Amino acid sequence: MSRLIGHVRDLRRFPVKSMGGEARDALELRWPGILGDRQFAFHRLAERGRFPWLTARNVAAMVLHQPRYADPDDPRTSAVTVRIPEGEEMDLHDPALLARLAAEAGQPIGLMQVGRGVFDTMPVSLGTTGGLGLVDAMHGAALDPRRFRLNVLIETSEPEEALKGRRLAFGSGAALLVNEGIPRCAMVQVDPDRALRDPSVQKTVVHHFDNCVGLYAATAACGAIRMGDAVVVLD
Repeated sequence: MSRLIGHVRDLRRFPVKSMGGEARDALELRWPGILGDRQFAFHRLAERGRFPWLTARNVAAMVLHQPRYADPDDPRTSAVTVRIPEGEEMDLHDPALLARLAAEAGQPIGLMQVGRGVFDTMPVSLGTTGGLGLVDAMHGAALDPRRFRLNVLIETSEPEEALKGRRLAFGSGAALLVNEGIPRCAMVQVDPDRALRDPSVQKTVVHHFDNCVGLYAATAACGAIRMGDAVVVLD
């Protein structure tokens, strides 16, 4: 049996981990995850722990850097440019960009390309308008969904808790297997347009949502996920 729960409201991929995301009309879902998502990442050369990545937790202004694939349909081999906050376009591999971020981080950094993507836990992050609406209500103000860096936003009133462990099918045949809620870090504090930190956002997430907003998912069937696709729970 299957059950319609809503439609795709927003799609985004993130060419560079922790930098700005790009809105897409469609995402290509493959077995490792979304094609071109978080394919590049800056890392801290002196860090020997399990999380060497340079993120907006370290340099909030990373969210103001907007990367773009020159060939968006072939991100594995495409050149990548980055629009920095001042408006200038720089090649992602430009040493001047590396030096700029290293200076803001206060430590030496490098750049890596990982074809399968650099993910904290699972390859796809999805959320629901109902879930984000609850966060807004508890916070007492509307929060930009981009704070939560979701790949797929579904227009639905279905509780996120009810989707855990379920398969979600999309109009073209692509499907996701939903796992657990996404534990949130200090990234949610960062305003995506101004890079200002607001610790009250994280306090809301911790105190009212057990520090989880959105859902992790993995590929259950490859294919395209498109804006406006019907979303069906497969029982």
